Amino acid sequence: MGKLEDEAELVKKAIQVASHYAKKRGYGYPEKQDSAKLKVEFIYRVLVEDKLIQPLAKDKISDPNMRHKLALWISKHHGKKPT
Repeated sequence: MGKLEDEAELVKKAIQVASHYAKKRGYGYPEKQDSAKLKVEFIYRVLVEDKLIQPLAKDKISDPNMRHKLALWISKHHGKKPT
C-alpha cells in the first residue's frame, strides 16, 4: 500500500465524517480526549461492521494500515482522488 500524498489530512476528515455517521447509527462517538489511534480503530471497525470498507487481513491490521483504509474511503466518497 502506497501512502497517499495528503493522507494525514484525509484521515482527519475521515474521522470527522465517520464519527458523525457512527453516532447516527448508534455506535457512539469517539471522545475528544481519546487518542488518535483509538479513534482510527473505532472508525475503522464501524465502517467494516457496516460493510462500507473491506476489512484488512487479520495479519495486516495495524494503525498505519487502518489509517490508509480510512484515507482511501474518504477520498473515494468525498470527491478527493488519491494520487
